[in-house]
Amino acid sequence: MITGEIKSQVDKVWNAFWTGGISNPLEVIEQITYLLFLKRLDENQTRAENKANRTGKPVENPVFPTGLDEKGRSYQDFRWSKFKNFSRDEMYTVFAEHIFPFLRTGLVQLANGEESSYAQHMKDARFTIPNAGLLEKVVDIIDEIPMDERDTKGDLYEYMLGKIASAGTNGQFRTPRHIIDLMVKMTAPQPMEAICDPAAGTAGFLVQAGEFLRQKNPNLLTTPGMSRFFHHSQFHGYDFDSTMLRIGSMNMLLHGVENPDITYRDSLADLHGTEEEKYDVILANPPFAGSLDYENVAKDLLSLVKTKKTELLFLALFLRLLKPGGRAAVIVPDGVMFGSSTAHKALRKILVENHKLEGVVKLPSGVFKPYAGVSTAILFFTKTNSGGTDNVWFYDVTSDGFSLDDKRTPLDTSDLDDVLARWQQRTTTEAVRVRTDQSFLVPKAEIADNGYDLSLNRYREVEHEEIDHKAPAEIIAGLEALEYEIAQGLAELKDLLK
Repeated sequence: MITGEIKSQVDKVWNAFWTGGISNPLEVIEQITYLLFLKRLDENQTRAENKANRTGKPVENPVFPTGLDEKGRSYQDFRWSKFKNFSRDEMYTVFAEHIFPFLRTGLVQLANGEESSYAQHMKDARFTIPNAGLLEKVVDIIDEIPMDERDTKGDLYEYMLGKIASAGTNGQFRTPRHIIDLMVKMTAPQPMEAICDPAAGTAGFLVQAGEFLRQKNPNLLTTPGMSRFFHHSQFHGYDFDSTMLRIGSMNMLLHGVENPDITYRDSLADLHGTEEEKYDVILANPPFAGSLDYENVAKDLLSLVKTKKTELLFLALFLRLLKPGGRAAVIVPDGVMFGSSTAHKALRKILVENHKLEGVVKLPSGVFKPYAGVSTAILFFTKTNSGGTDNVWFYDVTSDGFSLDDKRTPLDTSDLDDVLARWQQRTTTEAVRVRTDQSFLVPKAEIADNGYDLSLNRYREVEHEEIDHKAPAEIIAGLEALEYEIAQGLAELKDLLK
């Protein structure tokens, strides 16, 4: 966890941008991301140089070569340890005229190994810091922040991502960290399993999956095969927003994943032949209620379900991308649970009859505030192509540990630990729970009889409290007594007015 002092320094960076004229949170994050990336490149090259000095061998894969760029500036001036000591005006000139052109073109040509995934997203990098004073101030503050530990770097970047306070476009909004954590723990990714988020955004699901794998598998990074797979083949994220691709890649890098597959892709528009049945685990909170160009939707998705609803198309996509036996945890709007359109019913039937729908966790409607007040649920299913749904486990979350208003104040109680504990007992002790409990099982046949409706309230039994009412004759007698009192009062009032 980052300390209060580091948070204070990050807040200073943030405030410096705001007072310096950049108020768009995404733009602030993007500019900080470039600076952190440059700092990381210099640290990596310094390590490689120290190793070369010890071994007497040439520096491996130098990012900053010897010699001059096409405008006659030494590549060594692009290094953090060098330009941080320049005057503010010289530093600004080096950034605007040399470093950013290098990031857009030269880096992609030079990069290989661990930086390659990130380098490919730098081809349209934009330098928008408006003046030399702001650049100098931000470089000085970042230089003072200790970022030697992986955990610190990752937590620091997560802290900054938490400052993205405004909702994105097309129904995008950031998934709270504790909800991501719950979904990762419930799906429990394993070493050598390929994990994908087809609507990756800041790559929060992939980051958390990586942390889970490290925590549960102490030998993960000391076993060569697993370590190579972890760094180069385990994590896959798609997005069609270039800024998000850069931020997502940097988030993964700062959390110690060297070369994640974070690539540009319009998940609903591109054909998925090469990706079909490729992944073991899908974790996602896809955008819903967003705009959609129906004409561009991939034909292989429309062959599964004909709809303009992005949330249904994403579910169809996940079924395409999962391997048989692969499992998914996906956030969907409440409407998916009970929507009455042909597409809604068809997709729910496919999940229940053709695959193994395992769980529905209903979330309280304030979970995504202040971004959105939409009601949502998390679907957990396994792709089987041969059915397998027996009982579906339902849980009604009433508290996620935060108030459900715009302030999202931390509370002392949360259902989330209980959700995980009961999920792990869903085939044993959960089977005897009654429908008035917070969680319970519903047989597949009953769900089919209800038109594949997956809304929790359809199956929950509500206990009504017994209330003793007075006998009708007693109530009438009381009313008559009351009327008599009113008549008496009116008569006395008339006498007073005479």
